[in-house]
Amino acid sequence: MVKKRIIINEEYCMGCRLCEVYCVTQRSRSKDILKAYKGEYPRPVSGIVFEEKGPMSFALQCRHCEEPPCVEACLTGALYVDDETGRVLHDGERCVGCWMCIMVCPVGVIKPDVDNRVVASKCDLCIEAEEPACVAHCPNEAIQLVEIEEKA
Repeated sequence: MVKKRIIINEEYCMGCRLCEVYCVTQRSRSKDILKAYKGEYPRPVSGIVFEEKGPMSFALQCRHCEEPPCVEACLTGALYVDDETGRVLHDGERCVGCWMCIMVCPVGVIKPDVDNRVVASKCDLCIEAEEPACVAHCPNEAIQLVEIEEKA
């Protein structure tokens, strides 16, 4: 099975944080930057965790693990692996806000959606778009979407 994964080249990241801006915009109801940041409440939560230390910066998001510990730890089945794409997805209707997924994520990229109080927020590779927003809008191509052949 061929799966798509995001890879990060931190050497190319200049810390502009456009990945976060466009992630929030893509997750918004309006899909408009200004409306997403100024007019929507609650504001959508970015699926990206941005790390910065001195001159080094890079974006982190869900790695859509082959054997995701978050899915195993999810008490209600709100986190699941899509059989067709291999993406780890989240069903907000089933989430009870226990945050077990946050505690077991090996990359530390699942975040609580504080405004909605019970829904964990994570990258879904912009499932409704042709290409993830962070990949499409990274000016230095520090974030790339690659296809990986996984063993059956």
